[in-house]
Amino acid sequence: MSAAPTRPTPRRPTASAPVVDAHHHVWDLSVRDQDWITGPAMAPIRRNFGVADLAPEAHAAGVGATVLVQTVTVPEETPEFLALADASELIAGVVGWTDLTAPDIADTLAALRELPGGDKLVGIRHQVQGEPDPEWLLRRDVTRGLAAVAAAGLAYDLVVLPHQLPAATAVTALLPQLTFVLDHLGKPPVASGGLEPWAGHIRALAARPNAVCKVSGMVTEAEWDSWTADTLRPYTETVLDAFGSARLMFGSDWPVCRLAASYAEVVDVTRTLTAELSGNERRAVFGGTATAVYGL
Repeated sequence: MSAAPTRPTPRRPTASAPVVDAHHHVWDLSVRDQDWITGPAMAPIRRNFGVADLAPEAHAAGVGATVLVQTVTVPEETPEFLALADASELIAGVVGWTDLTAPDIADTLAALRELPGGDKLVGIRHQVQGEPDPEWLLRRDVTRGLAAVAAAGLAYDLVVLPHQLPAATAVTALLPQLTFVLDHLGKPPVASGGLEPWAGHIRALAARPNAVCKVSGMVTEAEWDSWTADTLRPYTETVLDAFGSARLMFGSDWPVCRLAASYAEVVDVTRTLTAELSGNERRAVFGGTATAVYGL
């Protein structure tokens, strides 16, 4: 019988530059339900998670700044997140949601900027992964909205499934003035161990100079109770080869990551997977890219 797989033991953070966690969430179920958190498997995260819960874990891992990312497609959430960021020394940026197809999107973005914390609005995201049309991103009303996001000086986070990556690549070509940030490596099939066609789609997207990628969300795409660094390595190596360290940024995906790993484990396995990079390359992945792309 082979030995059970082991995960790396979390190490104490080094005295290097503080890490930027470019992707995490918070939610309060008494304010708004998260209707995607259903079933017994998701029970560990079906409770409230706030900045006060994140802060000690982030600080223990050497994280000095974070980007708070939308969770649900309702307009009320973004002002709430901006207010949280305004009151927080940890949250340096917010990726919010607004209706890309609304005719008045430019006015909406301008109004968000005027709210408390509005100066921390750095990007917009929509749950494209839930859209049945694989070419939703190429709809005329959507591309018009994306152009408004670019005109507002914001980035756009792509949360897509592998079969939606070709449309993501096409829209980056249509809107070279907009920086697109691919969340969670485009959700590769880590649990099955497959690489194609995901890897080919990643290389095509990475050929667009206005696309960057978050090294995030891998542990929950793997088998939650048995992943190791070696499980994740082929996917990290693929995006490192395709994008290069200067277009990669670390994100914890906390608290969703808690389904498969602690915050410290996510930080540490990403350090393990990038250990062969130079110091400057690691600094890009763990903060420099996010700072530049989001203007933190």
